[in-house]
Amino acid sequence: MSEIQGIDWQTTSNRQAHHTSKFYSKEPIMRRGQLFSITLTLQRSLSPRGSVTFTASTGPYPSESAKTKAVFPLSNRISGTGWGAQLLSTKDNVLSISILSPANAPIGRYTLTIQISSQGRDSTVKLGTFILLFNPWLQADDVFMGNHAEREEYVQEDAGIIFAGSANRISMIGWNYGQFEDGILNICLSILDNSLNYRRDPAMDVANRSDPKYVGRVLSAMINGNDDNGVVSGNWSGNYTGGQHPRNWNGSVEILKEWQRSGFRPVRYGQCWVFAGTLNTVLRSFGIPSRVITNFNSAHDTDRNLSVDVYYDPIGQPLDKGSDSVWNFHVWNEAWFVRTDLGPSFNGWQVLDATPQERSQGVFQCGPASVIAIREGNVDWDFDMPFIFGEVNADRITWIYDASTGTMKKSSSDSSTVGKYISTKAVGSNSRIDVTEKYKYPEGSSQERQVFEKALRKLKPSASFGPMSARSFAREERKPSLSGKFKITGLLAVGKDVNLTLLLQNLTSDSKSVTVNMTAWTIVYNGTLVHEVWKDSFTLSLDPKEEKQHPVKIPYALYERYLKADNMIRTTAVCQVTDEPEVVVERDVILDNPTLILEVLNEAKVQKPAKVQMLFSNPLDEPVKDCVLMVEGSGLLLGNLKIDVPALRPKERSRVHFEILPTRSGTKQLLANFSCNKFPAIKAMLAVDVAK
Repeated sequence: MSEIQGIDWQTTSNRQAHHTSKFYSKEPIMRRGQLFSITLTLQRSLSPRGSVTFTASTGPYPSESAKTKAVFPLSNRISGTGWGAQLLSTKDNVLSISILSPANAPIGRYTLTIQISSQGRDSTVKLGTFILLFNPWLQADDVFMGNHAEREEYVQEDAGIIFAGSANRISMIGWNYGQFEDGILNICLSILDNSLNYRRDPAMDVANRSDPKYVGRVLSAMINGNDDNGVVSGNWSGNYTGGQHPRNWNGSVEILKEWQRSGFRPVRYGQCWVFAGTLNTVLRSFGIPSRVITNFNSAHDTDRNLSVDVYYDPIGQPLDKGSDSVWNFHVWNEAWFVRTDLGPSFNGWQVLDATPQERSQGVFQCGPASVIAIREGNVDWDFDMPFIFGEVNADRITWIYDASTGTMKKSSSDSSTVGKYISTKAVGSNSRIDVTEKYKYPEGSSQERQVFEKALRKLKPSASFGPMSARSFAREERKPSLSGKFKITGLLAVGKDVNLTLLLQNLTSDSKSVTVNMTAWTIVYNGTLVHEVWKDSFTLSLDPKEEKQHPVKIPYALYERYLKADNMIRTTAVCQVTDEPEVVVERDVILDNPTLILEVLNEAKVQKPAKVQMLFSNPLDEPVKDCVLMVEGSGLLLGNLKIDVPALRPKERSRVHFEILPTRSGTKQLLANFSCNKFPAIKAMLAVDVAK
């Protein structure tokens, strides 16, 4: 017979003490290294000579040597920092007990069993399961974060902002992390159980879950679907049939639920901010402080030479040549923990990147790489330092490739355009914080030069340095005799013609005749070319030092069929003066979507339905159809809402009403995505203040 009548996990008080009360799930969720209390009711009171022993175990093959199993007695006081149980009080047959886990215990789901030996009888009873998480509130934990406001933002905040767009036009995407939503923590734990490491050696994998470095690296591999049953399948082709358009997601919750529903098949489709938003959810749910970082003009250097080659042909066509590229923006994560492997000066923020770009140790995974080590150019350290260093520091080299002659000419080399405005959301507000100086010394400073040369020496030990290294070589090149740039004239909006001016200036004291070949292509934000939409050529003569303007007009009718949800058009002018190197002028233009307006029509209160209105005006001279509104927001509605909106006539205004049911007080973020045949993804977000 069982000696135990019942167990009370004291869920409410434990979760309060362990900062886990925001989780919707009802199970006991504790943080490691911190006492939690339980109350046991026995069939009869414990005899004075009886003994009580607990066993806590995790994973399919628990073992004491791997620290995935601990056997510890109930005593009058807990000594040491390992597992322990202390009897607080006994009243008749009710025992109040405090249990301590080590600050370096593997995280995950544990089973707690009790063995009671009394009057020559032994009985063993399974008391149930609890989840153990990282503890950023505890100094002894590797993920400890001392600053209260930062910890609230980077662990407890369940909604956020991801920056996107381009260096000259930074925009915001709202994202619902939703790490406390019902079922999400369990899905996050199953991500670990689906990893390649777990499938190869479950016992070892579970033992390694004590280390945030290990957990972070496994997650960076598992959030993409490339080598395993990962969460999200990436697609940058511009064609997203057979899945959800990457820009339509409002957050991670629906993605994680769909992954679980499908029997752990990668969800289609994601791009970098989707991978980063989803990874952020999982890190925060486990208690690893984390944030989302955007790097503008992000280099994708495939051959570790810290330079990225971009190609054009003589008539101004961008070429898909070579495997290097520069992304308009790229999004990754930083997670906060100590680097016992590198030494204390490299503790703090570590880059993790779940977007599948390059293999690392045979798998699409990236990081953790210490941000401080990146700034110091320590590219020979773990993990994936050369790749991340290149993303923010590579030189951009422009080549003109002439297919008819098979010749290639270097047009220019630029060491300052890659890695701009590295951005993240501010603590406690939606404003943008620039963290570029955490990744590199100021552009053009002597430290920055030295770090770049140091990194290059480590990556290419055989290369000769000194006056002919890549960056000083750029200065030796022939100075171009003209300069050019595109200036925007007029509003940039989908449905309107794009108006630009090409400014060309003669930098010399001789007259010049210039032949200009211009093209415009629609692109995806990572530089994938979609379709040519416009071209033009002309010749003009420039007097000494003269500047001339040439107007450029790209009609909506030409680009509308080929514009992707990125709303990006790349305009290029290749300018040729006889017997001189070509000068390439380019500009990526981002067009604005029409606005989507959200407003709450009555006061939002916990457990009281509130009405929300969405307003949208069709700006086009043609109808829009297949309109769908998708809404979500943690604490404002359970799951997401999908509303079919009637088609709109030209210039017609649409008004849609729907209800939300807030479940939490405080300021919550409501996110909406409106899509139709002419506008694949229009975003809106609204801060809703919910009263108690």
